[in-house]
Amino acid sequence: MHDLTTGSVTRHLLNTTSFMLVTMLFQTLYFLVDLYWVGRLGKEAVAAVAGNLTFLVLAATQMLSVGTTTLISHAAGRKDQLRANFVFNQSLGLGIASALIFLAVGMTLRDGYATSLSADAVTAQLAGDYLSWFIPAMALQFPLVSMTAALRGTGNFKPGMVVQTWTVLINIVLAPMLIFGWLGFPVMGVAGAAVASFVALIVGTTWLALRYFRGTSAYLHFRPVDWGPQMKIWAEMLKIGLPAGAEFALMAVYLFIVYTVSRPFGSAAQAGFGIGLRIVQACFLPIVALGISVAPVAGQNVGARLPQRVRDTFRSGVLMAAVYMFLMSLLCFAMPAPIIGIFSDDPTVIAVGSEYLRIVAWSFVASGVIFVASSMFQALGNTLPPLATSFSRIVLVCVPIILMSKRPGFELWWIWYLSAGAVWLHMAANLLLLQREYGRRLNFAPPRTIT
Repeated sequence: MHDLTTGSVTRHLLNTTSFMLVTMLFQTLYFLVDLYWVGRLGKEAVAAVAGNLTFLVLAATQMLSVGTTTLISHAAGRKDQLRANFVFNQSLGLGIASALIFLAVGMTLRDGYATSLSADAVTAQLAGDYLSWFIPAMALQFPLVSMTAALRGTGNFKPGMVVQTWTVLINIVLAPMLIFGWLGFPVMGVAGAAVASFVALIVGTTWLALRYFRGTSAYLHFRPVDWGPQMKIWAEMLKIGLPAGAEFALMAVYLFIVYTVSRPFGSAAQAGFGIGLRIVQACFLPIVALGISVAPVAGQNVGARLPQRVRDTFRSGVLMAAVYMFLMSLLCFAMPAPIIGIFSDDPTVIAVGSEYLRIVAWSFVASGVIFVASSMFQALGNTLPPLATSFSRIVLVCVPIILMSKRPGFELWWIWYLSAGAVWLHMAANLLLLQREYGRRLNFAPPRTIT
């Protein structure tokens, strides 16, 4: 357990973010390398792997992750190890149950899902092949997320960094071998990329479980007797986690609508958007790392009843996010076509992807602030306000998209401008609600003195 309630808040953020950043940089490398190899198979293959299932998985695992990290960070801040370990084991039980449900539902709906989002039969077939392995791989994310989130709640970020970095390296090495059949492996095409992810996650989950949670000497350790559902603690985790996960689910809804209205523009347009979206995700991964760090740092200080340190955590996080995202926006303004061109040489793909990057880059700074603010709501134990603002933003964007798509002369860039403007409104609403939450959650009663 690492105590985050003393010492420099900025130093804690830099230290914890550095561990997460290494993980995210390797994850970024994986995204880009994976996309590069799949791009060699053609625009249909790129469109097949660029769907919104990842956001659905992020939504589901976020529910587990946020609730786990928040409750364990509060317990760690109070120095209550028994409570922290009980929450961890309950989280793991919930994670295993969620993985089994996701696997069953995903495999049942796989073919219909692939067909509904694909612009043509070839893309649909490739998407089905990919999902047959990608869905089991994503199911493993649930117990893995439970374990890494629990460690983050105690301020221990290094194990997650080490394990996840190695899973990414395994994935990077295996993917081209399985896609193209190198070194005697079977030629699996797009399915090979998913198989590589599946193998890497098996290794990572096993490694984390056996290395960091065995034995009662560990701050957090396995107690199978505590894996059975205790509805009170599950309700506490989900009360915090569900709204946070629902934010990602809303993003999945947005992407579903975009892919649906983009179908008439063909697979090249979908591939251009898909590549642009992956690049934006890659740009945002360090901000995700920062947000993941902000929540336990602020959360331990909430548990320790130190309001000024909570506010200082937010200020430092926002400054880091704004500076970094400003630099990323400059990059996307300056050279969108060369960036997209790394992954495809199709002129339509490059045109659509470049236009997307140039426009959404205007919202990068606001998006970075939103990430940090959302993490603060998690630390404070109330994730309903950011859910409300996210829902309002999605409604503000998706309803006009549906209406505009029915008009003659509709162009995809209409969506990008509308989305970028809505992000700034989203940021303003989050900041106002966060100030209100400070007043409600940080007015701690003064400690009693013994006379």
